[in-house]
Amino acid sequence: MSDNQTSLTPNTREIDITKKTVKMQVSATDKIISTIIYILFSLFAFICVYPFYSIIINTISANDLSAKGEIIFWPKGIHFQNYVDVFKIPGLGNAFMISLGRTVIGTLLTVGASAFLGFMFAQEDMWGKKFWYRFTIITMFFNAGIIPWYLTMRSLHLTDNFLAYILPSVVAPFFIILVKTFVEATPKELQQAASIDGAGIFTIFYKVILPISKPILATVAIFSAVNQWNSFQDTLLLVTDSKLYSLQFILYNYINQASSLSTMVNLQNAGSTAMATLATKQTSTSIRMTVTIIVVAPILLVYPIFQRFFVKGIIIGAVKG
Repeated sequence: MSDNQTSLTPNTREIDITKKTVKMQVSATDKIISTIIYILFSLFAFICVYPFYSIIINTISANDLSAKGEIIFWPKGIHFQNYVDVFKIPGLGNAFMISLGRTVIGTLLTVGASAFLGFMFAQEDMWGKKFWYRFTIITMFFNAGIIPWYLTMRSLHLTDNFLAYILPSVVAPFFIILVKTFVEATPKELQQAASIDGAGIFTIFYKVILPISKPILATVAIFSAVNQWNSFQDTLLLVTDSKLYSLQFILYNYINQASSLSTMVNLQNAGSTAMATLATKQTSTSIRMTVTIIVVAPILLVYPIFQRFFVKGIIIGAVKG
């Protein structure tokens, strides 16, 4: 027993030592520097957040005060009539469904294509690997321009076609690079063990690589979803059918026509039993800001879902030199 006790004594002492709290003295200079850093980062965070906050409080404040620029830090005359009126604008609901559809379908296809191509380009025995990889990546550096792009899309019958929102973004070289680098960082023994057990290339991809690639795939999903949701130039160049207008394109038109649109909404409200007061009467400013919030708010919901994967994915999938 004594031998056991003596043999355990050093371990016990080591545990006790590790549990002791080490107190470090911080000099006055370090405290000043830390305070300055906190102040600078707080100011930077305020600069980033305030514009969005300002738009929100202006949309729920009295429209006459908002138009005069009197809403700075706190809302005044709070009401939500702006959102009620904006949702009555013709075509807004259909445009929302178009944007939602292109975002969901486009993101799923982009993530799937990026995952598989990135996985294949990471395989050493892929036929013509260097050629196909360089052939794909070179499109990041050379762009023919808008006119050749438009002529190509027209020759493929992708004008006034919902597929014009989906197909051009399925193969994204930057996302492929991220996934390829991530797959190359995973242990090769996982794929080798599955191959020895008789798994084919698709089985390895589906059952081995995909389950461990959630961080990088979530990162690709965020980037792709934001790109799809915010895009409006393809609608501007390729679509003339109003049934295919995206929400961002509607926002683009409404911002340019905010004055006439506010007049139209006020005329609609004038026929109701409750006449619009100065506080709720639509202005070009209220139209612009309210539509902006409606367009931006949905995509903000994507970040909380994938945030825990984002940092890890972008670090592990970063391009190596």
